[in-house]
Amino acid sequence: MQTIPVKASKSYNVHVGSKLLPTLGERLADLLPPPRHLLLVTDDTVAALYADTAADALEKAGYTVTRFVFASGEASKSTATLLRLWDKMAEVGLSRTDAVIALGGGVVGDLSGFAAATYLRGIACYMVPTTLLAMVDSAVGGKTAVDLTAGKNLCGVFAQPIGVLCDTDTLKTLPPEIFADGCAEVIKYGYIGDKELLCLLETPFDRAPERVIARCVDQKRSLVERDEQDGGCRQLLNLGHTGGHAVELLSSYSISHGRAVAIGMMLAARAAAALRLCEKGLPMHVENMLKRYHLPTECPYTARDLAEAALRDKKRRGDTLTLVLPRALGESVLYPIEITALERIFALGGAL
Repeated sequence: MQTIPVKASKSYNVHVGSKLLPTLGERLADLLPPPRHLLLVTDDTVAALYADTAADALEKAGYTVTRFVFASGEASKSTATLLRLWDKMAEVGLSRTDAVIALGGGVVGDLSGFAAATYLRGIACYMVPTTLLAMVDSAVGGKTAVDLTAGKNLCGVFAQPIGVLCDTDTLKTLPPEIFADGCAEVIKYGYIGDKELLCLLETPFDRAPERVIARCVDQKRSLVERDEQDGGCRQLLNLGHTGGHAVELLSSYSISHGRAVAIGMMLAARAAAALRLCEKGLPMHVENMLKRYHLPTECPYTARDLAEAALRDKKRRGDTLTLVLPRALGESVLYPIEITALERIFALGGAL
């Protein structure tokens, strides 16, 4: 097991290793000694696999556990599900000394974290990510949100969890396409600041994921500690996300987050090359890496449609938007543009 301490507005540890889920109760007890009432939030897919193990571990440690299960998928990261979750928290009588346990992927973590941060003006939330994408990205750093019809993650708050437990054994039950989604975020870390990680990714890491996950978490830790509120260097984590979020929105979320981010990274790399901001061979390196992990490299939407969708993104600041463009292997830069230039950037990136 590896432990990565995060020292943000709230300090906490991220544990990464195998056979950790059965230890959930004892690890939480070090932070919030029982007896307390816990709301275990998960989706129906994860509930069938891991809810009993998690609940048993918590109950054996002396906690009272109530479950809240919703339908899996991005469509559930909505204000409707959030309202039902808030109502459940009130129905079971959670107090400020109680907590939410988020067991699942990014949708579960984002929704649970937002609900916990806003219920009673804030109660504790402990993250137990079960997907690769959630382990390396959404469970760490304190971003919580729900989607609106107009766009992704438009309502949310920064609220750090009290801890994160990444049991790599849960990755064994992921369908290949869901594991590939997480690989897009892993690859992103290589291009924004870890050339050695790109070397590690030349060979499959699914049989021994702990080292790769820990590297990604540590890189995110570093950026979050320096820029928790996402006003500077933390924006590097958005490589591929401006175009990616637009792709998700245009597809009505039928294109998953990881695949959309892969498309967004490819757009960014090709645009960087067209603008002569990166090494000549970088786009081909990105393309080969994405294909190695069975991720898409072509965008099915026009530059104009992408630009219109991207302007609804929360990263817009007035008439400007900061893109992230790769400059070299293991190095990306922030690239502010006027929003009027966005369609041209997407066209340079190879959009239709």
